[in-house]
Amino acid sequence: MTSKILVIGATGLIGKVIVEGSAKSGHATFALVREASLSDPVKAQLVESFKDLGVTILYGSLTDKESLVKAIKQIDVVISAVGRPQILDQTNIIDAIKESGNVKRFLPSEFGNDVDRTVAIGPTLSEFITKAQIRRAIEAAKIPYTYVVSGCFAGLFVPCLGQCHLLLRSPPRDKVSIYDSGNGKAIVNTEEDIVAYTLKAVDDPRTLNKILYIHPPKNIVSQNDMVRLWEEKIGKTLDKTYVSEEELLKTIQETGPPMDFLVGLIHTILVKSDFTSFTIEPSFGVEASELYPEVKYTSVDEFLNRFV
Repeated sequence: MTSKILVIGATGLIGKVIVEGSAKSGHATFALVREASLSDPVKAQLVESFKDLGVTILYGSLTDKESLVKAIKQIDVVISAVGRPQILDQTNIIDAIKESGNVKRFLPSEFGNDVDRTVAIGPTLSEFITKAQIRRAIEAAKIPYTYVVSGCFAGLFVPCLGQCHLLLRSPPRDKVSIYDSGNGKAIVNTEEDIVAYTLKAVDDPRTLNKILYIHPPKNIVSQNDMVRLWEEKIGKTLDKTYVSEEELLKTIQETGPPMDFLVGLIHTILVKSDFTSFTIEPSFGVEASELYPEVKYTSVDEFLNRFV
C-alpha cells in the first residue's frame, strides 16, 4: 500500500514538482491550496493541471488550524514545501499533526543544506537556525519524520555556474566569477530527481527518523568542475575573475536581503563545502542513491546539455 500524501506549499518551486511526482508515482495525492492564490492566473492554471492528474485539492492555509486538521486527517504523510518566509509557521502543521494523530511521516520544508551540520554565517545561518528549530519541535512532539537534504537545485544553480545571486537562465558564454579556489565541492540535483528520491523514502522504514542525503556521485561537483564541463560543451574558455573569501564576506555584509542570503549560500556551499564537510553516519542519516540505485538521476554534465 502506498501512502496518501498531502503537500503543503503545493504551488511553489519544489512543491509543484512534488505534487506532480506524487500523483504520477501512484500515491493518492492531496494539495493544500489557499483560495486567494487562485486569483493568480498562473497558479490557477497549475491547480487545474493538478486536478487533471487526479490530485485532490483541499482549500486552507497554514494559519487556519481547522483547515489543516481537516486536511491532515485524510492522509498518511505530510510533505511541506513552504517558502522561506513561512518556515516557522510549520509549528502550526506540527500542532495539527499532533491533534490528528494519524500521520505516519512528516517531511518538513528542508530541501537544501543540513541545518544541524552547517558552517553557514550571517543571514544564511539565521535562516538555517529557523529550520533547525522546526526539527527540534518535530522531535519534541515525537512525530515520525524524514529530513530531506537535497543539495542545490540544478535549475537555479547550474545556469549560473554557481553565481546563484545572478539568477541567470542560461550559463554565461563570456566570463565567470570563481569563488576562492573554485575547488569547494557542492551537491547539485535536478528538482525532479530530488522529488523521485523523496517519494521513494516516504514509505521506507530505513528513512524513518533519519536524514535523507541526496548525494549521487556524479553530482558532487566544484565550481571549477561545472565551468570546465561548460567550456568543453561550447568550445570556448571563459574569462575568469577570482573572488577571495574576504571579498565575498565583505559583499555579504554590504548587501541587503534577499541578495545577502544568496551570496551567503555561495560562501557556505562553494567556499566552505557545506554539503561535503562531514561524514554521513548511520546513526543519523542515509544516502539516497545508495538506497535507491534504480533511480536514474540526471548528472550535472547531462543537465548542462540543455543549454548548449
